[in-house]
Amino acid sequence: QVQLVESGGGLVQAGGSLRLSCVASGRSFSGYAMAWFRQAPGKGREFVAARMWDVSTTSYGDSVKGRFTISKDNAKNTIYLQMNSLKPEDTAVYYCASRWGGLRKDSARYDDWGQGTQVTVSS
Repeated sequence: QVQLVESGGGLVQAGGSLRLSCVASGRSFSGYAMAWFRQAPGKGREFVAARMWDVSTTSYGDSVKGRFTISKDNAKNTIYLQMNSLKPEDTAVYYCASRWGGLRKDSARYDDWGQGTQVTVSS
């Protein structure tokens, strides 16, 4: 059974940093794309970042480019999202997701999802 478990969310002031973690288990993720999405209250799910499990090919949403970085720890089977220079508009529930094949920015293309972790940025 595939599990994606997010952690690391919390409350931070504008300009601060947080690092989110997504521990992946239940199968080999070789060949899979791993992504972060977020959803603010009353809004749709927004693409944040993605990378391939096997190679460091990455993609970022326009609103986070230059501030967020997606990375992976092979030994821990964990995907990270380093978030710097946080803004109040980054406030959302952040979700980890996976799909077989290439990187996509459409949440409907992803098959497996974690439960989410709340990030709140105060002004």
